[in-house]
Amino acid sequence: MGEQRQITKHNCIQGWTAVAEWAGVPLARLMEEVRPAASARHVVFYAMDDKGLTEGEGRYGFFYGTIPIHLASNPQTILALEMNGIALPVEHGAPLRLRVETQLGFKMVKWITGIEFVSDVNDIGMGMGGWREDQQYYANAAGI
Repeated sequence: MGEQRQITKHNCIQGWTAVAEWAGVPLARLMEEVRPAASARHVVFYAMDDKGLTEGEGRYGFFYGTIPIHLASNPQTILALEMNGIALPVEHGAPLRLRVETQLGFKMVKWITGIEFVSDVNDIGMGMGGWREDQQYYANAAGI
């Protein structure tokens, strides 16, 4: 499906930034193959991260995130398989990580196990558009 490489700055909501080279499949190319229904307005990314185990503090559920479908078509939105010229390390999201360079870091789901195109996010998780939005009251709009 092609490969794209890009050097970008990661902006974390916690205040830190870092620059890395990412390589992977453009999400727009995947959408060309999958051809989501015309009613699809959001893309849901499911992760293998059980937050009840990795964060605790009374929080629960597997991590997930969503983006509006128009962000999936952005030329810099990729499903990353590499970081800095090597296979994506586990600590940075292997086997597959979403990179949406117009968004804050918490929208870039690590350890992706599934992708779903949906018309609405109300029935996913607690309906706020992501695990952090559900559990920690982050805003769903996370543009930089």
